[in-house]
Amino acid sequence: MSLSAQVAAHLPYLRRYARALTGSQAAGDAYVRATLEAALADSDLRQTLEGGRVALYRAFNDVWSSAYLDIDPEKSNDSDVSTAGAKLGSVTPLNRQALLLTTLEDFTTVQTAEIMDLSAEAVNSLVEEAIAEIDREAATSVLIIEDEPLISMQLEDLVTSLGHEICGTAATRTQAREVVTEKTPGLVLADIQLADGSSGIDAVEDILAISSVPVIFITAYPERLLTGDRPEPTYLITKPFEERTVRAAISQALFFGHSNEI
Repeated sequence: MSLSAQVAAHLPYLRRYARALTGSQAAGDAYVRATLEAALADSDLRQTLEGGRVALYRAFNDVWSSAYLDIDPEKSNDSDVSTAGAKLGSVTPLNRQALLLTTLEDFTTVQTAEIMDLSAEAVNSLVEEAIAEIDREAATSVLIIEDEPLISMQLEDLVTSLGHEICGTAATRTQAREVVTEKTPGLVLADIQLADGSSGIDAVEDILAISSVPVIFITAYPERLLTGDRPEPTYLITKPFEERTVRAAISQALFFGHSNEI
């Protein structure tokens, strides 16, 4: 497989990671572009990327780490970056990075250590610190839009174990509307394909028309949202999922506190 084909296969997921890390599709994509431009300009880096997914994420990490301190949220035209930048000033970004790599991107501790150029022990410590930050998050009400009863119950148990309350569950777009008329959620977990053939994307659009709410999509069809043709969700989890991945995404969504623009 050619280098370009290897990079292309991993690119949608690198873009997902970059959005979750920065809190913005525009900023995340800018860092991904910078990584690819650096590779084009540096033959040694291009050769390094032949190492596969870990090497690609390591190259991205080098770009992000060097550019992060230069970001001035006051001068940014991206409202998501401005909001996130102000909050990130009081939180060590390495914690979030380690957690995202080991959960959202499903790298092992050893692989994450290679990407971040740290020891495995340091990565474990960062993940533990990030989890502690999750536990300090303010509780909120959560709407679960999911048509598979077992998955819905699993998400309910997970959400309540984190100290949040369930404001309602819905298996269709219509049911989601009914829940929102009673109480506006502080967070939405949504599948894309619902029981009656309706769309979780449409259900989320209904909610966002009423209130700006963080949204996490949990779906077996991530490619339907990772096209690059339209604004994409910052938080997108692929089924089957691990609970720690959902937990990390909930922390990130509440931390940044902005909605997706679908």
